[in-house]
Amino acid sequence: MTHDHLDAPVRTASRPFGRVLTAMVTPFTADGALDLDGAARLADHLVAEQGNDALVVNGTTGESPTTTDAEKERLIRVVVEAVGDRARVVAGVGTNDTRHTIELATSAEKAGAHGLLVVTPYYNKPPQAGLLRHFTEVADATGLPVMLYDIPHRSGVAIETETLVQLAEHGRIVAVKDAKGDLTATSWVTSRAELAYYSGEDALTLPALAVGCVGVVGTSTHFTGAETKQMIEAYDTGDTATALTLHRRLLPLYTGIFRTQGVILVKAGLAAQGLPGGPVRPPLVDATDGEIAQLRADCAAAGLPLPE
Repeated sequence: MTHDHLDAPVRTASRPFGRVLTAMVTPFTADGALDLDGAARLADHLVAEQGNDALVVNGTTGESPTTTDAEKERLIRVVVEAVGDRARVVAGVGTNDTRHTIELATSAEKAGAHGLLVVTPYYNKPPQAGLLRHFTEVADATGLPVMLYDIPHRSGVAIETETLVQLAEHGRIVAVKDAKGDLTATSWVTSRAELAYYSGEDALTLPALAVGCVGVVGTSTHFTGAETKQMIEAYDTGDTATALTLHRRLLPLYTGIFRTQGVILVKAGLAAQGLPGGPVRPPLVDATDGEIAQLRADCAAAGLPLPE
């Protein structure tokens, strides 16, 4: 028995959005209003100080369920103006309504976004044929490159391997944010399709590189971005010992940032650093004193202590 796909040259996917992307929180003022000045300052910090190649705005970590369409468009414009000459700006536009998703996609394109992040429709759990149609229609709607977001523990349905392989044939579907947590499934897709795979789980970034991923869309990268980029670059050059050392050092924060919803702890950490973030919007709640103390411990264990 032969396995032609195993005899073929290993695919080396391009990096359409660089190595390190952060799913940026959306800063709010003390009264819960959109803080556009803060968004510009935070975006600059993430690019200039944390080494991000791209920023994802209006994702779940950006509290997209509780921001309006108008706020989403304003946020894209401000972040593009602040860092668009130094980093890619990817707009989260996914909803569980294809028409609404297309509206957000066309709005993001007009606002200057460089790419789109489109999550699997959630709650209504469409079949694979529905996912194929949804993602294709969204990709057809603009001229922007699309990153699919496969996160079945939130959406309720996974994008199956065959569906991903079919979607990869679309000229504008170029990448996947992979939060499936199934490296076997990831391996099958990266061996068969020209898709740039980005780990959607911070702690799986290094293992994911070994099966064909090219980077990460992270949450802890609000704080670990520079070191995470060093880890990926070390792996790329064959220095796996350095990559593993960095992975192990950063692991307490890679995992600790998700002890509760990531945005809650990111905003607590940003506040400790004197950076914009502000409160979260209901139904989320701000971090407790105990959660902040644990975050400080996790940051210290990762070698990135928060200011006292």
